[in-house]
Amino acid sequence: MEEFRKFMDELPIVLKIILALPFLDGIVYGIYRICKGTTAGIVLGVLWIFLGASFLWILDIVFIALGKPVFEL
Repeated sequence: MEEFRKFMDELPIVLKIILALPFLDGIVYGIYRICKGTTAGIVLGVLWIFLGASFLWILDIVFIALGKPVFEL
């Protein structure tokens, strides 16, 4: 799981933004958050799979564009 997080962190910013678009964001960044392994990360990841695909993807794009890591607890 750590390899997936490292792979995602090393992607170019343009590809990260593409993966943060609606529907892709819920799956890709939901799994990214679940891979963190903490209880908060797992809960947020599961919620993100459903809510991230609908409207929370905007938060990920803003955080990525500002050069910060995606929103996590």
